[in-house]
Order: sequence, then structure tokens, then C-alpha cells
Amino acid sequence: MTDRRLTLMAVHAHPDDEATGTGGVLARYAAEGIRTVLVTCTDGRCGDGPGGVKPGDPGHDPATVASMRRQELEASCDVLKISDLETLDYADSGMMGWPSNDTPGSFWQTSVEEGAARLAELMRHYRPDVVVTYDENGFYGHPDHIQAHRITMAALEMTALTPKVYWTTMPRSAMQRFGEILREFHEDMPEPDPAEAAAMAEIGLPDDEITTWVDTTAFSGQKFDALAAHASQGENIFFLKMGKERFGELMGMETFVRVKDSTGAALPENDLFAGLR
Repeated sequence: MTDRRLTLMAVHAHPDDEATGTGGVLARYAAEGIRTVLVTCTDGRCGDGPGGVKPGDPGHDPATVASMRRQELEASCDVLKISDLETLDYADSGMMGWPSNDTPGSFWQTSVEEGAARLAELMRHYRPDVVVTYDENGFYGHPDHIQAHRITMAALEMTALTPKVYWTTMPRSAMQRFGEILREFHEDMPEPDPAEAAAMAEIGLPDDEITTWVDTTAFSGQKFDALAAHASQGENIFFLKMGKERFGELMGMETFVRVKDSTGAALPENDLFAGLR
């Protein structure tokens, strides 16, 4: 143990991802005096534009969207009390199969070695004790989430650091509840076709495979406000339709799979920093 401040680094793909999956832990650990570092890999240019205009539609200007989303990201960081924001500023690749996947300079087209080298520099600078990112499938198959996973794991290989490493996930029981709530707020939503339903059923993990359950209920209001800071993407953030109280009931637990550890902390655990303090 040393007097050096403990540090959490979260590596995310887009502006707003920091709030969705890790807003609770970022707020909680900041309140506990831990340094919180957010690395956002893309500029979010494939998000909705002003007035809800969609990518590819007339009036959607990627540069304008990227600028707007940077401002929203900074506002979210202020809400979550994030200590340090680092942006790699790769072009958002869009959803899997979009033409933007093939755009030169997009994150999906960037070599893992290049992205990992840049991230490794940040890791050496901040020396995180805990690193959080996505699993191999980027949780739900988004190319930029997959690429964020790849460069994070490669960057860890490039450094001599031995942080605890976690992948974000959701318990299957919670995914089922989210599906029920989504239908509650979208009563006219059609039933998914069998293939789509089967794919959705594979998202997340069985509850007994989750190693780490972190109670962030006390910070769910901050998490809600951080999501709300990404106002331009509000149409895509159905959680905001719940209101703060219900949001807190459903989103107060953040869950992870521990994939690297040198502390020997027992599993399951309820603290990303178990064994470090």
C-alpha cells in the first residue's frame, strides 16, 4: 500500500456510454475520493443531430453532431464528478453494417495496434488500479464497443501494469425486466421475431456468472442526470422516460465480470476496489 491515490479508468466507445453502464460506479468512487478517468474513444458523430435528425438524412451534419456531443459529454462528466476526461476522437463507426463502418478514420477501421498504443500511453500516465471496459462482443455487438474492448486488452498487454480488470455486463434477470419495461413505455411495440428474440436472450450473463455487484443506488440520481445531459440522444435513451425514482429502483446495481486480478479478493465481490484498500 502507498499514499498514491487509487484510480479507476473506464474505457468507453461513445459520449453517453459512460453514464449508461458505469455512471453509478464513476459517481460512487469519485465521492469516495478515488480518481476517476474516462477515456471516450469516438466523437459520436453517428448519433442524432439537432431536432432528432438521423444519420444519413438531409440536414445531418456529422461535424456539428460531434461538437454537440462533446459538450454533452463534458456536462455528463461534471455531473458524475469525473476527475479526468480523455478523448481519442476517432470517428464514430455507426451500428454494425452501416456504411460508416468503412469510413477511413473511423474507429472500426483503425488498427488495434494504433489505438492500443495511444491508450497504453494514458494507462502509463494515470496508472489505474482498476480498468473497466466491454466484453469481446461489446456487450451487444456494436463495432465501436468491440474495438474499445480490443484496444483496452491490447493496451494492458503493452504495459507493465497489473490493475484489476472488469468487463461490464447485465444479469439476464435484469435484461428480462428491461424488456418488460420497454413494452410498458412502448405499448405499440411489435413482438420481436424469433431470431431477434434469441439474440436478445444471449445479451448479458446468467446471474450466477456475474462476479461483481456494486450497489450504486445512492448515486442513481447523478446517473440519471448524466444520461439527461446527453439530451440530443434522448430519443434513444428510454431509461429517461422512467423518471428518477423508478430509474433508481431498476438501475441502482451495476454489474461486472472480473477478468484480471492480482489481489486475491474473494468472489463474488461488491466493490471494484476489493483487495486494494
